[in-house]
Amino acid sequence: QVQLVESGGGLVQPGGSLKLSCSASGSISRNINAMGWYRQVPGKERELVAIITEGNSINYADSVKGRFTISRDNAPKTVYLQMNNLKQEDTAVYFCKAEGVFRGLWGEYWGQGTQVTVSS
Repeated sequence: QVQLVESGGGLVQPGGSLKLSCSASGSISRNINAMGWYRQVPGKERELVAIITEGNSINYADSVKGRFTISRDNAPKTVYLQMNNLKQEDTAVYFCKAEGVFRGLWGEYWGQGTQVTVSS
């Protein structure tokens, strides 16, 4: 099993910044080869925000390029999302995801989600 614990959400004014963190634990967390952030608003599908692989390959959603930065640490496996110049449309529940080959099968684990609200 892999457990993901997220932190760092909250309320911020437009133009402000927040940093999200997500740490992985569990006996098979060493098999994680990518971690990322997704977000979801009510009535819409969950969408990719940013993802980073063990080889530091990074992919961002077009809507956050130039404003958000994803990074990671290895011990323990942690992924960060620095969010700058936040806009009201960034308001969502942000979920951390870890993916990899676990017990011989491709799989993914999700965090519980953290609310980010951008409002004046």
